Amino acid sequence: MNPKQKLESILNNEYESEDGDLYKVELLDGMTNEEIAKYKKQLPNNFLSAEIEELLKFSRGFEFFGLEEVRFDSFGHFGFEEMFPNSIQLAGDGFGNFWILDIDSNGNWNSVYYVCHDPAVIVKHSENLSEFIEQVHESGKKGRESTLDIIHEQTVMEIWNEKVGIMEKNEKDYDFENEQIQLPEMFLIADLTNEPIKTGFPWGKSGPNTKIIRPTDKPIWIVEKKVKQGFLSRLFGGKK
Repeated sequence: MNPKQKLESILNNEYESEDGDLYKVELLDGMTNEEIAKYKKQLPNNFLSAEIEELLKFSRGFEFFGLEEVRFDSFGHFGFEEMFPNSIQLAGDGFGNFWILDIDSNGNWNSVYYVCHDPAVIVKHSENLSEFIEQVHESGKKGRESTLDIIHEQTVMEIWNEKVGIMEKNEKDYDFENEQIQLPEMFLIADLTNEPIKTGFPWGKSGPNTKIIRPTDKPIWIVEKKVKQGFLSRLFGGKK
């Protein structure tokens, strides 16, 4: 199903909150042709696919218990451009963590990522927007057994504690030297190309101000690795 069809398919469902209250998806208004034309001008390559335009005319988002508003029109709201140069901030959990849809330089809407700040982890959450909408629906039906809740509560900690994950030393033959980027002295590679959902990497292991680079449209990140120095090393300017 395309995103509009997937959203339509869950509208008649009734969900029950942890407190026993019943609720349904509440749609936000759709966008007018004028609003969509203005929106396109903000997007990379001024491109908006026919299926996303169809979705936005139907609804610009929806309300769902347990999430901040799910929005399809929030381009450029997230920030963190070194990680996601172009993105849609789909939703937040109310605690400073967000579900982000990645957009490439041609304007194509790609995978959805869960960006967590505590622990500082990124997880591939959904292959596309339709799957994300299905995962929201599943969360309302299955609660803690749903993919969304498992990633939110368990997967992030597993990745942070390095029980799962994809961080590699920079030994693979990545052709970053041809890019106009300044590589850190030491770094790890997080390559999510062709990886399944629930795969991710810790972006904050080296502490605040860690340098992170996204060299291309591909889901590959360069993450600076900082080595802690002992007292004598700091005193004499050497490295441990």
